[in-house]
Amino acid sequence: MKIKAIVTGATGMVGEGVLHECLNHPDVEAVLVINRRPCGMTHPKLKEIVHEDFFNMRNIAGDLEGYNACYFCLGMSSVGVAHEVYYRTTYTLTLYFAELLSRLNPDMTFCYVSGVGTDSTEKGKYHWARVKGKTENDLMKLPFKQVFAFRPGLMKPTKGLKRAHKLYAYLGWVFPIIKLFSKTSFVTLKEVGLAMINVTLHGYAEKIIYPKDIIALSKS
Repeated sequence: MKIKAIVTGATGMVGEGVLHECLNHPDVEAVLVINRRPCGMTHPKLKEIVHEDFFNMRNIAGDLEGYNACYFCLGMSSVGVAHEVYYRTTYTLTLYFAELLSRLNPDMTFCYVSGVGTDSTEKGKYHWARVKGKTENDLMKLPFKQVFAFRPGLMKPTKGLKRAHKLYAYLGWVFPIIKLFSKTSFVTLKEVGLAMINVTLHGYAEKIIYPKDIIALSKS
């Protein structure tokens, strides 16, 4: 099996890291990135669509056919964001895009980057966690071949890439210390990308993917 993947969020830290692993993996033969602005990368495997309105994909729907994986890395922080804006961007946009892909590519594996603390009950204290939980739950109901929700927590950027959050530039020295005390306290973006590729190729028993699962899958 060869993977033809759609990657969203490639102008952000997580999406850039996942894209990097896809472009360098022998079992990924083609990658389509969809961004609001150019990602600044070129590669023989890579095709890019710059598309402003992620709530209206009708004009590019034909370009989304024929793919068997989607690595959805598009997201936003809830800090300082109105509830309705966060809901629309996190839930409404994601489900609109996923529903379209499920109709075009029912044999697709869909990997959604969620977060540690996501509330699967949709009834908890924190709005962001409820919204993420609802997003995960409703993605699982779509007629894809497989859906996985990745909850990676703290992530170490891939060296040499450009989109790492400034905070991580100051935390680089902390990662080896954290690793000494808990091997699953954080994951690398390399591990996240490889885990997505490997669940596409081989599947996995769990649908919610925690750091320990990401580390295990990255080695499979």
